[in-house]
Amino acid sequence: MFMRRHLIFLLILVCCPVVMAAGNAVTDSLMGELEKVLSHRNIYERKKENSIREARQRLRSARDDRDRFDALGDLFGEYHPYNADSAYNISLRQEQLARKIDDRALIINAQLHRANILCSTGMYMETLDLTDSIDVRVVPGYLRPYYFHTLRTVYGRLADHAAFEPERYRYEALTDRYRDSLLSVNDPDGLFHALIKADQLNFRGQPEEAIRHLRAYVSRHDLSEHDKAICAWTFSEAYAKTGDRENQKKELLTSAIADMKSGVREYASLRELALLLYEEGDMDRAYRFLTIALDDAAKCNARHRIIELSNYYPTINGIYVETVKSQKKILELTAIIISALLVVVVLLLVLMWRQMKKKARARRQLKEANDRLNEVNIELRQTNGKLNHVNSRLKDSNEQLNEVNNRLQESNDRLAQANSEIAENSELKEVYIGRYMDQCLEYIGKLDTYRKTAAKLLASGKSDELKKHLKSSQLVDEELKNFYDRFDETFLNLFPTFVEDLNALLQEGEEIQPKKEGTLTPELRVYALIRLGVTDSDKIAKFLHYSISTIYNYRTKVRNKAKGDRTLLEAEVQKIARNR
Repeated sequence: MFMRRHLIFLLILVCCPVVMAAGNAVTDSLMGELEKVLSHRNIYERKKENSIREARQRLRSARDDRDRFDALGDLFGEYHPYNADSAYNISLRQEQLARKIDDRALIINAQLHRANILCSTGMYMETLDLTDSIDVRVVPGYLRPYYFHTLRTVYGRLADHAAFEPERYRYEALTDRYRDSLLSVNDPDGLFHALIKADQLNFRGQPEEAIRHLRAYVSRHDLSEHDKAICAWTFSEAYAKTGDRENQKKELLTSAIADMKSGVREYASLRELALLLYEEGDMDRAYRFLTIALDDAAKCNARHRIIELSNYYPTINGIYVETVKSQKKILELTAIIISALLVVVVLLLVLMWRQMKKKARARRQLKEANDRLNEVNIELRQTNGKLNHVNSRLKDSNEQLNEVNNRLQESNDRLAQANSEIAENSELKEVYIGRYMDQCLEYIGKLDTYRKTAAKLLASGKSDELKKHLKSSQLVDEELKNFYDRFDETFLNLFPTFVEDLNALLQEGEEIQPKKEGTLTPELRVYALIRLGVTDSDKIAKFLHYSISTIYNYRTKVRNKAKGDRTLLEAEVQKIARNR
């Protein structure tokens, strides 16, 4: 028993440094990636500006007021985390247009957009005035998560900035109440439900359970860059409550990288990472990251972020100045040391001159040794003659081996012919396998080709080319396109009159026509999934690789074109071809 305890103790001593080194390696890798992403921020900003230009172009080409409202919704989604002033003006335009159309659901949608911008700019009382003016009983079902999210956010921020404990407790209680409301209206299998539940567990002092709950969801789903940023931020809050600084730092790095790649300016991860680095003594990075976060918050006009940053910025800035002064003293000391080293170098030159004389004598001795080596070379030439005789005998052996190789080649040719016959027989059998097996075999082949390509690059040591190959999304994009084409073909085989039946439910002149026969538009795919029973916007967004706000816009856009009661359109779509 005593020996067993000592053995376990020794294993712990050996394994702990290995685990810590592996953790540090992951953190260093993420830090390097973040530095690289920050150095290319202009590229991500250009992508964001291009997305905004495309949204503006869709607005200019809108056919009527409802199309303009939908296009304004897309433009609001681009501006919301990027420029609060522009997003606020767009929400006002949306509300004016909604009142012109005289659609209560559209008015509430625009008002919630405006409330979110007011909240992000620190105008909490104005936000509450606006949300209080909305009667929750008339809020459509698809907008209720947005409504409760707005209230949870504003009360959470009021709690964060409360100066006195009673007010903070009151705001925290309201935040928790609306957190419960959000859990009741969101899909239990959706991302938002998982995030809100984890946030609730963190608030109630159960961070380990929050980590397990959210980790289970992330392991089952593919996330976009924006979703990765949100999940990583929630993980970092949980790890902070458990005191696990290393994992907190990893998640903050992951969140900051995803935020930068998404081209947003309103975020908290880079600020919290800077404060963590400040506590670790990494003043240069802390100062630089905090400066970037403050600059982005100012450009976005996210005043609550500016207030949060301003509380920490003077401290880090003052210590950074002290660090610069300390570095100046070190430079002065370095100059003195360099001067002393120059004196030492002069003395070394004198010693080298003396050594050169000694080397001259050594060269003469080397010449004598070379003469002796020449005599040895003559003896080696004689030995080489004997080796040539041995080589001739080896040549005869090689000829015999070549003959054996020729015979092996003939055997290989016969085997290849046999394999060809086997392949032909296999092809005859594969003719009778249905479309499902063809598709599976096609994907298996592509995966094997992808694996072989990666293996060849790895075997040849082309790690850079391998990284570029692995990071490329071309294969995924092509396979997604093929997948959606086959989805369209299969769905239209099952429901050949789906497009005509759906258009029959829409107003005259508002029909949706595919660009090519046998395919579906994005709006048609959304309602095709609804016909198949997939009604959750989060699942539809994951299936079609769109953001959830885009799915909301598509559903609202088509619903607004319905002939009768727009709230019954999706129920009518689910009845298409049911009798047949």
